[in-house]
Amino acid sequence: MPGEDRTSPMVTAGCLLSDVPHGLQAERLDELLKVANVRIERIVSTGQATPPGEWFDQAWDEWVVVISGAAEILLEDEDAPRSLGPGDYLFLPAHIHHRVTWTASERPTVWLAVHIDPVPKAVEAIPDRDGRQS
Repeated sequence: MPGEDRTSPMVTAGCLLSDVPHGLQAERLDELLKVANVRIERIVSTGQATPPGEWFDQAWDEWVVVISGAAEILLEDEDAPRSLGPGDYLFLPAHIHHRVTWTASERPTVWLAVHIDPVPKAVEAIPDRDGRQS
């Protein structure tokens, strides 16, 4: 409406499979969207894996899907890695220790990762000296 002050998110568009790099030294992380407590990234792997003995221990939930390529993820309490190919997804609750044991090196593995930060607890009003809530 005229005169109304509205802040709306900006419309964005793109293609997860455009400008996919090959032969990277390290994984490439492209932040696609960040709103409130959600962050969405495109991750491109070209043979990278988590170094032996290291585990991810994230303070946020993560949902990942493989768009192209292939990967294996090992959860600390499982005996064998989970194989992921195009269309396969995995939800990793916060603090689930996991590691990427393998990604395809002959073609890039493109992931879509949705990171969900914990929602902050409501701020409690602290009474002032007179006992009133501020």
